[in-house]
Amino acid sequence: MSTILTWPQIEPLIKNLDVYKAMKDAFIQYSLGHAEIPPVGELIMDDPEGEVHIKYGYLKGGKHYVIKIASGFPANEQLGLIPGQGMMLLFNLSTGEPDAVLIDNANLTVIRTAIAGALASQALAKKSVDNALIIGTGVQARYQAKYLCDLMSIKKLSIWGRDKDKAEQVKRDLIDLHLDITVEDDLEQSASRSNLIITTTSAKEPILESDWIQPGTHITAVGSDTHEKCELDFNILAKADVIVADSIEQNLIRGEIHQAIKHGAIDKNQLTEIGEIFNGTKNGRTKDDQISIADLTGVAIQDLVIAESVLSAYQNK
Repeated sequence: MSTILTWPQIEPLIKNLDVYKAMKDAFIQYSLGHAEIPPVGELIMDDPEGEVHIKYGYLKGGKHYVIKIASGFPANEQLGLIPGQGMMLLFNLSTGEPDAVLIDNANLTVIRTAIAGALASQALAKKSVDNALIIGTGVQARYQAKYLCDLMSIKKLSIWGRDKDKAEQVKRDLIDLHLDITVEDDLEQSASRSNLIITTTSAKEPILESDWIQPGTHITAVGSDTHEKCELDFNILAKADVIVADSIEQNLIRGEIHQAIKHGAIDKNQLTEIGEIFNGTKNGRTKDDQISIADLTGVAIQDLVIAESVLSAYQNK
């Protein structure tokens, strides 16, 4: 019989999850060609504005295949509803039987994205970095901060958002991290003095400009997960020394890499997959003055890992 869990049942399990190694291993297996991940299914709505992403796949030799449906409807807040909706479905890879239905309101997608972002930042930023700039004021900004601080010795965190009141609320929500947290007014100045920048918005026009990015900077970009979204000036990728994708195949048609290739700023041959970095088969940063970028568009193996971890935690509680 399938296990059916709603978010109030899932949320208490999250604090006991340690999926860093499992997610690293999944990215490695993906880059080795040991995964079946079809193209992303996508629905874009205009009135009201909304988007739905459908991701699915499995790792060869694994226990499950996953189907994830996650949506975002910004106008939901005016209706007293949360913007994120969705669920993850786990099926037995040998029999096709449904093992779990996780009605997570898209929260597991947010969490797995934040975990991948923290892993990428840890792998690619300068080892001496102890401060970070997070751009955005949504739930992803909060989780990126949480998981980043779990992996790296961050002492100072800067927050920038178009709405300063929302940025101040992010600061209040992160008080438990016990960091020096500052809300920034001037993004150009903040970006120019930051060596670790994490972008978490749904922008469709660049937020970060090329001239602001100094040598030695690492950028983890997680907001641009469709063909039209764009947080980075494509010239940032043109000046980067290291450009890392979560999935080269997927990043060619969505995300910051897609935008840069579309403008002729970079070539496919410049790209490395994060699984190759984790596996040690490709180099990430080799010098402190290099500029590196991780463009994370979200891959179904992440959904598989987080969903299996939740199911295991529930069965073993």
